[in-house]
Amino acid sequence: MKYLTISIIATVAIILAACSKEADTPLNPPEPNNPTTDKLEIKISPSVVDSRATDFGFENGDKIGLYVVNYNGTDPGALGTTGNHVDNMGFAYNGSWKSDSPIYWKDKNTHADFYLYYPYAGISSVSEYPFSVRTDQSTLDAYKASDFMTGKATDIAPTASAISLPANHVMSRIVINLQAGNGFTAQSLASASVSVKVNGVKCSSTVDIATGAVTPTGSATSVIPLFENNAYKAYIVPQTVDEGNLITVSVDGLEYNVKKALTFESAKTHKCTVTLNKTADGVDVSISPWTEDGTDNGGTAK
Repeated sequence: MKYLTISIIATVAIILAACSKEADTPLNPPEPNNPTTDKLEIKISPSVVDSRATDFGFENGDKIGLYVVNYNGTDPGALGTTGNHVDNMGFAYNGSWKSDSPIYWKDKNTHADFYLYYPYAGISSVSEYPFSVRTDQSTLDAYKASDFMTGKATDIAPTASAISLPANHVMSRIVINLQAGNGFTAQSLASASVSVKVNGVKCSSTVDIATGAVTPTGSATSVIPLFENNAYKAYIVPQTVDEGNLITVSVDGLEYNVKKALTFESAKTHKCTVTLNKTADGVDVSISPWTEDGTDNGGTAK
């Protein structure tokens, strides 16, 4: 009987200790303060606007810069070079977009504006970012390096989904097609030594990342376009070029100049068909905007 009493007391003590331990341990312990659970990660899905305006969309290895500006209640914030919710975060593309480091919404209620630009670089001023197109765009790499895009999405509510961001070309583009006229055949022109230049254009500019506005700067020079798919093409800083030798075509050492004034518009491709003649005035040229507007901008040149 004495041993039984001691056994019962020991058992009760063990039960009471277990109950005390369970009482001290919450049934649902809180998760640690982990940003991936406490905050929403910002995800984006940029895309090039109107793929017909370009030879390519985003490719593996491309990198954009992203700014995020929070709202103050219902009032949007102003994009600054620094001091934004997110400052110039790099996102690289490799089948999907990945940031250099994770970024998160301020909270689950604060709206934000998103601004992107391409290609990624260090930014000393978001309102006057210096960018230049290459004077020699005869290689594909140099041609692509002369493209600049900006985009924005405004008043976006916090979400776990990727934010769709449009990327708009802000440079202008010229595409030149050569045609055989009097004294030439398609075969003789194809076998000739041909070079093309676009003259009297400024290649330097400043870009406003927020608005996409481009301001030409510097002195005018010539641009050598890329020859691809039987056409010569180059990115041009948006600007108005006064009448002069806009295009020079050299065929076996003999130069033909296209005299023309032209306004290069942002995000537009200007197509030029140059007909080469060995007689008469020498060169005929027809220029029309890439966006069909029913306007005939044709002319002749000597």
